[in-house]
Amino acid sequence: MKIKTAKMSYEEVLALPAPVHEKPVKQRFIFRLLLAALSVWDLWATHFTYRMINMEKLKKDEPCLVLMNHSSFIDLKIAIRLLCSRPFHIICTSDGFVGKRWLMRSLGCIPARKFMTDVTLVRDMLYAVRELKSSVLMYPEASYSFDGTQTPLPDSIGKCLKVLKVPVVMIRTHGAFARDPLYNNLQLRKVKVSADVEYLLSAKEIEEKSAQELNDILREKFTFDYFRWQQENKVRIKEAFRADGLNRMLYKCPKCRTEGQMCGQGTKILCKQCGKEYELTEYGYLEDSAGNMQDERNLSDKTQKQKRRQRQGGYQDEMRFTHIPDWYRWERECVRQELLDGTYRLEVPVTIYMMVNTEKIYQVGEGVLVHSRNGFHLTGCDGKLDFIQEPLASYSLYSDFYWYEIGDMISIGNEKVQYYCFPKESGDIVAKARLATEELYKLARTEAGLTA
Repeated sequence: MKIKTAKMSYEEVLALPAPVHEKPVKQRFIFRLLLAALSVWDLWATHFTYRMINMEKLKKDEPCLVLMNHSSFIDLKIAIRLLCSRPFHIICTSDGFVGKRWLMRSLGCIPARKFMTDVTLVRDMLYAVRELKSSVLMYPEASYSFDGTQTPLPDSIGKCLKVLKVPVVMIRTHGAFARDPLYNNLQLRKVKVSADVEYLLSAKEIEEKSAQELNDILREKFTFDYFRWQQENKVRIKEAFRADGLNRMLYKCPKCRTEGQMCGQGTKILCKQCGKEYELTEYGYLEDSAGNMQDERNLSDKTQKQKRRQRQGGYQDEMRFTHIPDWYRWERECVRQELLDGTYRLEVPVTIYMMVNTEKIYQVGEGVLVHSRNGFHLTGCDGKLDFIQEPLASYSLYSDFYWYEIGDMISIGNEKVQYYCFPKESGDIVAKARLATEELYKLARTEAGLTA
């Protein structure tokens, strides 16, 4: 899927009129049928099945808040299949409206800014459930999982439930991530997909519980590990491309500690610096290819010396992983330590796009994106652009792989403008930037005397 773009100067984009907020419109039945029809093929191809758990508690015409985990592009099609019998609105990232605002509104979509406090969004949700008598579908994680485990939920979700005062239903998928993980360049695997639809909380239970208690319940429900699910359920993925792009997530070598030199291709992930290699098995395990030695004649002098030191015991503290989320968790711990030591710094030249309305995404020029203990600092467009996003501005980062088929992307911004930064150098920094943003937010809250 692509997005409508245009080249324009930074000054011209700033001069564009700001969009006028519009309340959600009632979803038309014909559009619900259209969405359901467009979902049929993918659901048929994955032999989709589902279970209803305690759903008899929800009245047929009773609005509810539907919370769904976010694993892959098939998520929305699953939700449409499960909810098409009732009117519902979909919380959708604002850039999803670009070039198709009328259609998205007619489909029942409500725009939102990822990982930011959005009072307008809560008002729109209230309007949908109270005035339009419609349910609301929301992905509280707000972004796809990189490693098949849960992403952070906002602290405000419990308060949102208490404001809405409607029952909460949860949709949890199985197999969606295994079929189409974000790192794998949109290549689909042959995996069966299913879902559980569970009545989670009644309006009365929400009223009786504190916002924190509700947060705790949701965080427990949104705890999962889809690589573990694949292993325990013996889901076999035979595709020869299953490790393509795995370096986007596993960017740091557990042996030599080099970053940005991992290469995921075919069924293997390899460090080009030291030659360390793993194979991603058909059942989602990592196998250490210790016996697979490279021909040192093809390596640089520096790397040859490094490999000799390895054989002499220079890397006795080598980390070994059989489980991808463990590797990713280790990378998080490394990033946190860099932040604590004051050594974390990302500085990369980027191509800059901007969103100020839903007409187009505007390419405005080149710049430099810096991320450090002080947050993000974006400069560019011949010195005209200078934007700072402080650590407490966002609890996570809107970052993506192969965003709208343009490239790997990091997005920062505020309620007026969103900047989409595409690194011009290789090195797989997108996942690290997200980890650093999340850990920096926790540290900043602690330093500010807030709950971590």
